[in-house]
Amino acid sequence: MALYEIVIRGGRVVNGTGNPWFRADVAVKEGKISEIGLLGDVEAKRVIGAEGLVVSPGFVDMHNHSDSGILLNPKADNYIHQGVTLIVFPNCGGGLFPVREDLGGKGRRLEIDWSTYEEYLQKMERTGTSVNVAPLVGFGTIRRYVMGYEMREPTPGELDQMKAFVEEAMKAGAFGLTTGLRYVPQSYAKTEEVIELSKVAAKYGGFYTTHMRDEGDRGDPVGSVREVIEIAERAGLPANISHFKILAKPFWDKCDEILQIIEEARNRGLDITADQYPYPASGTGPGAWIPKWASEGGQRRLAERLRDPELGSKIKEGLIEVMNLRGGPERQLIGSYPSNPSYVGKTVAEVARELGGDPADVFFNLFKESVERGVAGEPSGFGLMSFNMSDENVEKMMKRPWVMVSTDGGIRVPSPGKIVSGHPRNYGTYPRVLGRYVREKKVLGLEEAVRKMTSLETQRLGIFNRGLIAEGMWADITIFDPEKVIDKAEYTPQEESLRYPEGIPYVIVNGILTIDEDKHTGAFAGKILRKR
Repeated sequence: MALYEIVIRGGRVVNGTGNPWFRADVAVKEGKISEIGLLGDVEAKRVIGAEGLVVSPGFVDMHNHSDSGILLNPKADNYIHQGVTLIVFPNCGGGLFPVREDLGGKGRRLEIDWSTYEEYLQKMERTGTSVNVAPLVGFGTIRRYVMGYEMREPTPGELDQMKAFVEEAMKAGAFGLTTGLRYVPQSYAKTEEVIELSKVAAKYGGFYTTHMRDEGDRGDPVGSVREVIEIAERAGLPANISHFKILAKPFWDKCDEILQIIEEARNRGLDITADQYPYPASGTGPGAWIPKWASEGGQRRLAERLRDPELGSKIKEGLIEVMNLRGGPERQLIGSYPSNPSYVGKTVAEVARELGGDPADVFFNLFKESVERGVAGEPSGFGLMSFNMSDENVEKMMKRPWVMVSTDGGIRVPSPGKIVSGHPRNYGTYPRVLGRYVREKKVLGLEEAVRKMTSLETQRLGIFNRGLIAEGMWADITIFDPEKVIDKAEYTPQEESLRYPEGIPYVIVNGILTIDEDKHTGAFAGKILRKR
């Protein structure tokens, strides 16, 4: 009988602490790292020759949006091929709890057969998955369930109901509370409301993570960072800034000030961190760009306002203002538009030239049509990739020791016949850091980059039996070629936005080989983790 299930021989071990690499064999038994050292001729069911390769902890995605994707494609192909073994979701305040009638809406293919947070976790466990999951609870879903799209403060009873939902999730094992204060109806909440809910998460040892109110396109990214710090300080819990960035050129020069504010907070004892994806383009829908009053009452009320000449003109003004702050129509790439897939992969400026119209009018009409289709129950997703960031700022933020790596993406679900150019972060984030920012640009050292992908995230989560190559740890292990690892996904066209990276031949999840010589083995070794 073999002594070990897997022995990884002769690799350069980068253990996730940030310490220099060392050469050693790594033995796996019963799902955990059993022994590290020069192991000699020990018996194993499988020996992986890792000469010339790096053996690191499995990568952790702190900012993921696979709430439904994990159920529709539990193989999580585009993540496991990146070397990701643990994903954290929901984010930006989203999620599938509490259950609303429209969660499994037309065309979404999702069977809603749970009502409690615990039942949702059990649903994921029954389905199985190739990656581990650390769940959060989303403020936006809770507020919408309790208050709809009303732009007001909650009554004491409504606030208590929202706090009860957070408490239910935290008791079931959620790791923290996520908000997306940039999006309605969350943007209607004042800081005090968020603090009250964050106190519930704090009571159970959770943390707070947020898509902050303004990352630059509404004029107050500095104030938004200060709000994150205030919530952390007054609620008494750690805080994390989601997909840390500064949008829109007029605010790029705020980067140094924002970094200084965060480091001053850390120096006085506040545990503030951030996560970041390594791309200069963001990805969202234009519905996030309109004035927040326009969406009060939901999509039907928005559609009515868009039809009103006076209100529609004001909404258009706000939409175009943000588009121009983000670089104008030439820098807005359409990633999805179901009613006319021929627009996918083109900029707003290109579509305007094709239609022979003014870019502002064309953009507004595309948005208006997508809203009307959504109200009618038809596929309506209007997705954009907006090239609005400074490469210099991306690198400045990346160098900070408290900034971790994340994707802001999700598990991709095969959709035959659907034309979508997804953001390349869904397929390329981690190999892009290792290939472009470590090997080519030398922005980070190898050991520091791996720390930012592994133990920094598990430390934030409060998970201390993963994220390191050390004896007794769960065997989540990624093996990559430091000379070849690279992202291959592009922004467009579709087939090029869905390409797996190169240079990550082996991935082990809980001791089970899940990527073997670049191929998915079909293993569903992931676990749904719970905060305890």
